[in-house]
Amino acid sequence: MLPIDPRIKARVERIALPFNRYGYDPYGISKQHLAEMFTALGFFYRHYFRVKCHGIERVPTSGRVMLVGNHSGGYAIDGAMLITSMFMELDPPRLAQGMAEKFINRVPFASLWSSRTGQFTGLPEHAERLLEDDRMLMVFPEGARGTAKLYWERHSLVDFGTGFVRLAMKTRTPIVPVGILGGGEAIPSIANSATLGKLVGAPYVPITPYLLALPLPVKMELRFGEPMFFEGTGTEDDEAVQESVESVKSRVASLMADGLLVREGGQG
Repeated sequence: MLPIDPRIKARVERIALPFNRYGYDPYGISKQHLAEMFTALGFFYRHYFRVKCHGIERVPTSGRVMLVGNHSGGYAIDGAMLITSMFMELDPPRLAQGMAEKFINRVPFASLWSSRTGQFTGLPEHAERLLEDDRMLMVFPEGARGTAKLYWERHSLVDFGTGFVRLAMKTRTPIVPVGILGGGEAIPSIANSATLGKLVGAPYVPITPYLLALPLPVKMELRFGEPMFFEGTGTEDDEAVQESVESVKSRVASLMADGLLVREGGQG
């Protein structure tokens, strides 16, 4: 068992979730598992990836909200750092809950840890229930196609799905766009092996120049935009919804571009 940082344990106690006297909430999320997870992720966040946040004051500290960002880097390091930012930087801390890829449920240890830390199978009904309970939902509309981007594609965006906008409309949830930089440098994928992926039950396994997909200690950056609101019921025709999706995608791209300008010495 990982020794828990007392400061992390204290922050877990401040998360506004309805934990019972045994330390579990109605979804099965465990205080103990959260403390262990954030003790480990806190090291990577502060010291390994040296994550910097910009505009985090734009993220609501209570109520339902959807964080929508870009993916890159072979697997979801960017998602892990986004979850950690909500815990480490917000006051009071919040738990960002994501919709995990379905193959996670076929890996016993990963499946248990995923559910105990609030990351559930990506089914629409799960996401809707979380938002109706005024929780924070983390969404990467590029899905596995986003993490499958190769190193030279890391600053691009593939198509966003439309389900997240329909869900935001239906549940009257504000969307906070997030531009994430560094994931593609941490795992500089040069190829993806579907064959190796089948062996571990995943869509693919990323291949790096040094073969193993172990993350490099690069700086990562999270840039948060102003909340976006979309009127509707979620049953609108595809053309109307797609227009809203493109506006979110454009904002995410703009936040990424701002970060790249600063990195290149501009005035982002």
